[in-house]
Order: sequence, then C-alpha cells, then structure tokens
Amino acid sequence: MVLAERRRAMAAGLGAIVLWGALATLSVLAGPVPPFQMVAMTFAVGAAIGIVRARARGLAWVELVRWPGKVWLLGVGGLFGYHALYFAALQLAPPAEANLVNYLWPLLIVLLSAPLAGERLGWSHLAGALLGFAGVALLAVGRGVSFAGTYALGYALALGCAFAWSLYSVLSRRFGETPTDAIASFCAAAAILSLACHLLFEPTVWPATPVAWLSVLALGIGPTGGAFYLWDHAVKRGDIRALGALSYAAPILSTALLVLCGLAPPTLTLLMAALLVTAGAVLASRDLWKR
Repeated sequence: MVLAERRRAMAAGLGAIVLWGALATLSVLAGPVPPFQMVAMTFAVGAAIGIVRARARGLAWVELVRWPGKVWLLGVGGLFGYHALYFAALQLAPPAEANLVNYLWPLLIVLLSAPLAGERLGWSHLAGALLGFAGVALLAVGRGVSFAGTYALGYALALGCAFAWSLYSVLSRRFGETPTDAIASFCAAAAILSLACHLLFEPTVWPATPVAWLSVLALGIGPTGGAFYLWDHAVKRGDIRALGALSYAAPILSTALLVLCGLAPPTLTLLMAALLVTAGAVLASRDLWKR
C-alpha cells in the first residue's frame, strides 16, 4: 500500500513536470504579455482551480486560509519568490545562462533531501541528478552559453531561484499534514503580489488574439496553476530524491515541444541531452521500478 501510494505521488510529480514542459510554448503563443502581469493572470486561474475544487468538496471559505504563519511563508515565498527572482534574473542576465543556473534546483532538491527531509541519499540519486544536469548543460552549450562577469548579479538571482524552489519543495515535506487545498491560497496571494509588482513596474499589455487568450488560460490550468497542486502532492508523498532527477525532463520536454510546434529547429544536441536526462531519471528512480 505504501509503495502504491508513493508511485501515485510520483505519477503526480511526473504530471507536473510534463505540464512545465509546455511552459515555453504556451508563453510564446500568449505573446508579449509583461512577466508580472502574466503571473498575476495565470496564478489567478490557478487559485480558481483550487477554490472550485475545495468548495465542491464542501470546504468553507475560512478553511482555505486558516493555515499557520510558517505554512503561509513557505507557500507564498516559494511560489511568488521563485517567479520574482526568475524574472529579475532574466532582466539582468542572458536567458540561456540564467536558465542554466536556475536549473540547479533539481540537483539541489536531491542534495537537500537528506539534511532537510530526512531522506537517505544513495549514489544512484546523486548520479541520476548529475546526469540530468549534464543533459541540461549540454542543451545550454548547444545554444552557445557564455558566462560573463558583467552579469554576475543576474546569475546570483538565478541561483536564488534555484534555492527558492528547491527549499520550497523539500521543506513542503515537513508540512505533509497541510492539505493540497492550501495551494489555492498561495496562488491567490502570489497573484495579488504579482499584480502589485505589475502596476508598479510594468505597462499593461493584454493578449492580442483569441489564441493568445487561450494560451494564458492554458498556462493557468497547467504549468503555472494546476502543476503546483500535482507537485505539492508529489513532494509530500513521493520519493523526493527521484523527483529531483526526473525534473530535468522539463527543459528537454520544453525544447522538444518547441521543435514539434515549429518554434525551434531540431538538433542532435537535443537528442543527446534527452538521452542523458532519461538515463539519470531511470537511475535515480531505480528503487521504485526495481520492485
């Protein structure tokens, strides 16, 4: 029963990773909507998903906000903090380099799972995560990354992204008794904070076409909404060490989807990166499939 529950949680985590793989394509289709405006819109959709789900199950409104302060801090800090740092990093450093630094978060999840979540870290978990990072690094090198000291602040913010999401993911395991319904509250708070940042720092640019509007809605239902509910269940009930390594599939899936949609050219580097990530994922999750 315990193994079956863990496998279901891992399936939820894989679902979140697949949804994150659609993030880049949907963002391109949504058009040039300012970052904080996009987060406010999509997180509002994500919050609505959780509110409808909770109300359908008979939960009162007060039950959606009655969480301890440390749970609020972790949830809002993880969701809003990560995205705020990420967009700031993209403003201050080249996107390819910033994304590569940001994608240290799956490796950090694996490394932090032992001291912060009490997991036993085996060689297969570490090797799997390193193979995954090697795949993402290879993909980045294929795009011509070149780190320059003038973008040090942007790289530092990208590293902050990696720590923000990895700490949020690992520490969520300590609050396993907190139901996934709490994500609706965190999404709502993050949407409000993002709206405030948008009004302070950005012009308003609405999606220009029906396809763009549908893409924004799809982002809120999937990568920047629904995926958070799946991920919360996964990190609380699944093998967080294997989840870290599996997460390296997200940038590979993202690039592959861009290729399939004709938004990026196919390359041999993508295939090699995918093979490395797949090998790492299989290695890191060997405790699940060998049984």
